[in-house]
Amino acid sequence: MRRYASGRVIYFAQVEAAGRTIAVTIGNAATITRRQARDITRRVKLRALTGSNPVQTRKEVRSTPSLAKFLGTYFERIAPTWKPKTRSTNEYYRYAHLSNAFASQHLDEITHADVQKWFVGVTDRAGPGAANRTYDILRAAFNKAEQWGLRPEGSNPCSGIKRNRQRKFERFLSEAEIARLGKVLSDREQCWPGPITIIRLLLLTGCRYGEIASLTWGEIKGGRIRLDDSKTGARTVWLGAEAQAILSGLQRGKPGEHVFINPETGSVFATVGHYWRMIRAEAGLGSMRIHDLRHSFASHAAAASETLPMIGKLLGHARVDTTARYAHLDDAQLLDIAERIGALIYQAMEG
Repeated sequence: MRRYASGRVIYFAQVEAAGRTIAVTIGNAATITRRQARDITRRVKLRALTGSNPVQTRKEVRSTPSLAKFLGTYFERIAPTWKPKTRSTNEYYRYAHLSNAFASQHLDEITHADVQKWFVGVTDRAGPGAANRTYDILRAAFNKAEQWGLRPEGSNPCSGIKRNRQRKFERFLSEAEIARLGKVLSDREQCWPGPITIIRLLLLTGCRYGEIASLTWGEIKGGRIRLDDSKTGARTVWLGAEAQAILSGLQRGKPGEHVFINPETGSVFATVGHYWRMIRAEAGLGSMRIHDLRHSFASHAAAASETLPMIGKLLGHARVDTTARYAHLDDAQLLDIAERIGALIYQAMEG
């Protein structure tokens, strides 16, 4: 601290640079706290060790925000370019796993080790999928921080961190399991009409959970659903007779009203996971996820010898390689055909 005759007190840092000692003014004690002055001093000294100009560094350090503050600016600028559902999803992961992360660190202080420790923690608490999604948001934010001059170029601390490996093989319902599930759904329908109807439609349409849970009456057009904002953009979901019958049996609302409203909250069902866990336990489905109902729809389409492009169109896939995971699912029918052809040839050979 340096005190002047006028009574003014300033903080300054004394650092070594280019073989000489330099005193760098940090700020007036009336405008910053002692803790802030120590923090800025520490960061100035660290940068000076790498050859940076201490005076310029002090200006940069004082203008560098915390991660939480930077994320506010980042979302304000970038979020308007996202689709509405992407924006709401990213906002959720931001507040759930980023707002209180690295709380005491400024944007330029966060290291690769800090991010690695955070990533492991989110994976343990919320699961590998949530950690991957939040990691993607953080990595993109740090890239922008570099572009906006808040971090040195090529310093993204997310670089080199491996995302959690996703399951390669999806869970599919057999015909026997579908029968057991159908019985449980029928037994529970009077108790949980909304969740049960959502689950039925997921299995009958192959839709993603959010596409059905947030469905509005205006999106239902006779034998199809017209989604203006799905994961892969606008798409049409074609409804079979069974799905049409379920929707026509519901009391229709206005075009902008949601089809499914949670009576406890008065809003759409954020999740039916609580109900699904009880249903799958009663039906003996093990740890099957509700998203696996979508894969079950695709697997039965493949078993019926539908082509991959057709399955991809039904599911709303943007890329053919996404649908390719179902290519092996009609092997049983192909094997049966091969065995029958082989038997005919063998019989002919034997006369």
